[in-house]
Amino acid sequence: MLVWINGPFGGGKTQTAFELRRRLHGSVVCDPEFVGYGLHRSMPAELRGDFQDLPAWRQGVVEVLDLVLNQHKGVVIAPMTVVHPDYFAETVGRLREIGHDVRHFALLAEHDTVRERLRGRGLPGMRFGLRFETFALERIDHCLEALQRPEFGEHIHTDHLGVAAVADRIAASANLTLTPNTDSALRTRLRQARVTLSHIRL
Repeated sequence: MLVWINGPFGGGKTQTAFELRRRLHGSVVCDPEFVGYGLHRSMPAELRGDFQDLPAWRQGVVEVLDLVLNQHKGVVIAPMTVVHPDYFAETVGRLREIGHDVRHFALLAEHDTVRERLRGRGLPGMRFGLRFETFALERIDHCLEALQRPEFGEHIHTDHLGVAAVADRIAASANLTLTPNTDSALRTRLRQARVTLSHIRL
């Protein structure tokens, strides 16, 4: 099974993905963003636009996830924002067409909730920390509006849900059994901070 976690930038996709991996034995996280990073690194800076616009990214994501799904025995988790209907069809849709069990979830929240989550990702002394946060802030409303479309279901509204609760909702819908979440609040904050730091792009 592939669990694809969609949502706006700052919507909690990556934290939820790693919470699922932590509590779901044998699961792995395969982040489609890294396919895009690789394409960007092979191009001069002035040519780097949105890597999702590159057919190579969409095809590469399908090929990588197809390989992992065929070779790995556990659940595969992919946290990735995709709001363009055609690109969604070429990735999630294509994986379904070639026979994979893909469970798609869109994490939604109010604009202000997403904005505050993005603000919390910044580094001390910086308004939003990274150039990426400005990119993400400018696209909050577009992402939230696009993801309301029925093809982007199942929708999970996360304004009043913590990461563990969102993971529980996904697991219940996908008929997956997670180990109990017994971490203290401090341990949870430290673990989530490590996940955030490991995904910072300068």
